[in-house]
Amino acid sequence: MQIIYSPTFRRLYRKLERDIQQRAEVREHIFRQNPFDARLETHKLHGRLSDLWAFFVTRKIRITFEFGENQMVTFHEIGDHDIYS
Repeated sequence: MQIIYSPTFRRLYRKLERDIQQRAEVREHIFRQNPFDARLETHKLHGRLSDLWAFFVTRKIRITFEFGENQMVTFHEIGDHDIYS
């Protein structure tokens, strides 16, 4: 699987505290093995974000993403529930 990081994702990631960045890296490793691993709580979004999915880094922090073709995934945003607005 190849993951593409959007410019927005990169910007938001850099603003996170280092311990949250480390947790995100651990979760990304799990995601690469199985995007639907129960520990991630991967879920489909609804409404205007219905093309996207999300998984949990912590109970508060999520990553939104979309599946592309040929095993490509794009990480769009990382942050708390405000990323859905």
